Amino acid sequence: MLRIHFTSHDLQNIRILRRPDPLWELICSMCRLRTGQGPLEFGRWRRSVHARAKADRDLGAALQPLRTLVPSVGYIPDFLTPPTTGEDLFHELDLVRGTSRARLVRELTLLGDSHTLPSWTVALGRPGDRELAMLTRALEVYFGAALQPHWSRIRALVGHDVELRTRTLLDGGTQALLDSLYPLARWDPPVLEVDYPVRRDLRLEGRGLLLVPSFFCWRRPTALADPALPPVLVYPVAKTPLDAARTTGDGVVRLLGRTRAAILADVARRDGRTSSEVAEAVGIAPASVSYQMGVLRAGGLVNSHRAGKYVRHAATALGLQLLDAS
Repeated sequence: MLRIHFTSHDLQNIRILRRPDPLWELICSMCRLRTGQGPLEFGRWRRSVHARAKADRDLGAALQPLRTLVPSVGYIPDFLTPPTTGEDLFHELDLVRGTSRARLVRELTLLGDSHTLPSWTVALGRPGDRELAMLTRALEVYFGAALQPHWSRIRALVGHDVELRTRTLLDGGTQALLDSLYPLARWDPPVLEVDYPVRRDLRLEGRGLLLVPSFFCWRRPTALADPALPPVLVYPVAKTPLDAARTTGDGVVRLLGRTRAAILADVARRDGRTSSEVAEAVGIAPASVSYQMGVLRAGGLVNSHRAGKYVRHAATALGLQLLDAS
């Protein structure tokens, strides 16, 4: 059990990360990749990554150092998940590259206490070292191959959880928010008791707590090992399979109409769709897509976000559940 001790100031400084954190999702996904956990939620995704790794030399090479540093159970070095800022992957990789030699030695020594480490880990962070650049490149390659194709869906599922937690906070305050983490955690003021594989006490001491919702986090929350680092609690959100095939049943057509049902199915089947892509797939004018997308968005079935010069659309958790039920 992890016991997180709050002060009154900490209760005023609880935050929720509004979007999935790239490196936390990456590290948690590596743990799911190496186990058989969540066969429904992760099974097809896991098989597709393993199959791609056999055919893609770059991905296969990237997995080797990641398997070394990210064991399926036990200690994982904290430098792989730097302070969450809500920034993109490349900003977080810059933070990993900037990890001090002293911290690398300290955390790799802890990892080496329970796992045999290859010789390349000894050089991490030394002057002229290329191994840290190799590691961050491996993180980038793996993210692009295993997570990026599903990122819009992950964003939608995490966003749905954030909406629920935010509504709970607005309606009931901090206590209601902490109570909403049950059964993953139990709020017994002034301590949050978290389901955790080892017994630990974390004293916030006025630093507050950042809640990080995660798709690839599984069954129980996780946290940084070093209590001196900015406190975070990463917890799992409700999931639907990333690769599940979706069709529009008669129930959805009767509820939404044929055109809106087809649009919802298209954005659910293919992550991050633009309006022009949807228009071509469904066979209607772009202006009609914009109108219908607005209706679906108002109903909480689709969300949209700007990516460069394009606006990309994805089904929300509610939209996915509607298609699943049909």
